[in-house]
Amino acid sequence: MKEITTQQMLEAGVHFGHKTSSWHPNMKPYIFSVRDGVHIIDLEKTQEKLAEALKFVAEVVSARGKILFVGTKLQARDIVKKAATSCNMPYINERWLGGTFTNFEAIHKAIQKLRDLEEKEKTGEFKKYTKKEQLLKHEEIEKLNLKVGGIKQLDKLPEAMFIVDIVQEKIALEEARKVGVPVIALCDTNANPELVDWPIPSNDDAIKVIQMMCDVVAETIKENYKVTSKK
Repeated sequence: MKEITTQQMLEAGVHFGHKTSSWHPNMKPYIFSVRDGVHIIDLEKTQEKLAEALKFVAEVVSARGKILFVGTKLQARDIVKKAATSCNMPYINERWLGGTFTNFEAIHKAIQKLRDLEEKEKTGEFKKYTKKEQLLKHEEIEKLNLKVGGIKQLDKLPEAMFIVDIVQEKIALEEARKVGVPVIALCDTNANPELVDWPIPSNDDAIKVIQMMCDVVAETIKENYKVTSKK
């Protein structure tokens, strides 16, 4: 399993939390100190919790489970999509649709419609329509891809979810807890780690940190799919 050293974390800025005025008390065990009014995260604790989270990730994918990557804030969107795509996992990087988990049946209907339209486009069935009708079909595909394109491989709820920022993705976290989908997440000093099954104390705003954490999760997934495929 790929490891990240505390030195690499330090260089990326994993240790920088939020201002002390916006901290969540439940993050206290993971805070090392205060510097210029900003909480500094204990990187030894980060490394420990990251190892635990990655072990869980390995267990999920070894059993052929799916892990949904979620990160909709601007600096996370491209990183989340690229990381999830690299390991053939679903992702949501634009907007979490209310009911994605709690009303998955309705979401799945949209997924099936997208699959159906894309298949018809691929096989040339759209050619029987007028140019205007074809254009409307293409526009419908684009709209559906924006809504559910990242999760169109799902036929059921994923076995776990990896969230970049649980404060930003509050609704996603709430829905996961309601339906019992385990959550792995970066937890900055303004977040409540007790809401997460596998919290990783970490800066969740810096691009370098988001990239590092998404990459290590994706690499763990790829490594464990390789291992199981040899059996």
